[in-house]
Amino acid sequence: MDQELNGAMRSVSINSNGLAATPHLNGHSKDEPDNVRRTAASGGALSASASAAASASVSKATNASTAAAAARAIPAAASSASTATEATSLSGLAGASEAEKKKMVYELCQQLLLTDEQVQELCYRILHEIRRGLAKDTHPKANVKCFVTYVQDLPNGNERGKFLALDLGGTNFRVLLIHLQENNDFQMESRIYAIPQHIMIGSGTQLFDHIAECLSNFMAEHNVYAERLPLGFTFSFPLRQLGLTRGLLETWTKGFNCAGVVNEDVVQLLKDAIARRGDVQIDVCAILNDTTGTLMSCAWKNHNCKIGLIVGTGSNACYVERVEEAELFDVEGNRKPHVLINTEWGAFGDNGALDFVRTEFDQDIDSHSINPGKQTFEKMISGMYMGELVRLVLVKMTHAGILFKGQDSEVLNTRGLFFTKYVSEIEADEPGTFTNCRLVLEELGLTNATDGDCANVRYICECVSKRAAHLVSAGIATLINKMDEPFVTVGVDGSVYRFHPKFHNLMVEKITKLIKPGITFDLMLSEDGSGRGAALVAAVACREDILNSK
Repeated sequence: MDQELNGAMRSVSINSNGLAATPHLNGHSKDEPDNVRRTAASGGALSASASAAASASVSKATNASTAAAAARAIPAAASSASTATEATSLSGLAGASEAEKKKMVYELCQQLLLTDEQVQELCYRILHEIRRGLAKDTHPKANVKCFVTYVQDLPNGNERGKFLALDLGGTNFRVLLIHLQENNDFQMESRIYAIPQHIMIGSGTQLFDHIAECLSNFMAEHNVYAERLPLGFTFSFPLRQLGLTRGLLETWTKGFNCAGVVNEDVVQLLKDAIARRGDVQIDVCAILNDTTGTLMSCAWKNHNCKIGLIVGTGSNACYVERVEEAELFDVEGNRKPHVLINTEWGAFGDNGALDFVRTEFDQDIDSHSINPGKQTFEKMISGMYMGELVRLVLVKMTHAGILFKGQDSEVLNTRGLFFTKYVSEIEADEPGTFTNCRLVLEELGLTNATDGDCANVRYICECVSKRAAHLVSAGIATLINKMDEPFVTVGVDGSVYRFHPKFHNLMVEKITKLIKPGITFDLMLSEDGSGRGAALVAAVACREDILNSK
């Protein structure tokens, strides 16, 4: 039943403003202005009289089509508590039949379902933005930056020895010792260290001295204090990379504000801190982000892995590109054909390229975020926002009287309290059962849900997560088609991909439809990309240094 309705809804190509999807436009050059093909916004919330008229029409409805028409007239401003006037004007919806309410939910969620035509258009626009990021003349204005990582070699399985990894990306950091052995075997030990608040907002010298001290303590604890070890440095902050071991911090995020680090080489700052101690011998061989680490971690086991993907709190992808396509890659005497590109695709759509599929709920998410107008693609995909998107739809439906007999709760009306894990839990229920759904609704203070309410809640979750999977799939299919290799493995990490019960299958199904004939692919779950992946980047760098010295 759901599949039939999904298919029927996808066949109507509309956007959040109720407009028909724009036709495909060919022939863009990479230097076109950023506002390529924006869809004009139209329409706002209906007046109170129009709302009343819509609700009146529902109260008299005798068939689902009339009820569905009324659902389209529900006011948009539903993220705050309903006023008494609105409750009165919408009272007719609460009296609608279960079938009518189901139809209304389907109608509202139609804006969250991407048609095949819209997904094809997304692939086209993503490719256009990637090309802008790769080209020297358009890179400064590009939203999808496509940074050069300077990683040119992937693991081949011959890496051996002990390597350190440092994973810095939040209020804690990890230090890992990884011993790579034969037959893709390895041993790994790690420890998490806290970064006190006063260090997070202190000086850069304080921060890196603290990290160097923890590195020294870790080496002593694991009996490698006297050994000289290579280290891979995962640094998950905005970085302008100038080489495999050179990267300038663009700006601090995640609550950090250490003085004297922005526009400085963070690898050199770490080296200086280690040198100030003078008690351990560490060679910092590479700096990378967690997406690059994901690819490297998977490539160690599967040599066909050429794309790394993160779908977790955030979203990003990296891929293997031909050197001639990466115009910002300028290594003298380079003889290697490929280089890894960090797309930073979370910012896709910041120029309006996603407006034709954005909804009122996406606009609400963005306007209440800490970075309005930024990371548009990420806000439609990642775990940081998926639960909130569902909550906004639920609030609108509840205040309209369509869900829970119009009875909301303080928790439901509070931003950020519908966690993304709830989406995974609700969708994990077996068909026809609502055990997890009812547990989630109880946590939200909603104890009067009918089976019809639970079915509608699950459908809303399915629409939000399916759209996220299809958006990610459009990006991955675009990269696979651009690389144009016969077989590609995509290494994937992140909580959404790892824990959502259907995300993998949704991606496989959609990517299969989008890639060129003759190309095959698979998705591989990564194991500790930011840790083991960092050590592997260091291991490959050491392997290449040994080869070059011979």
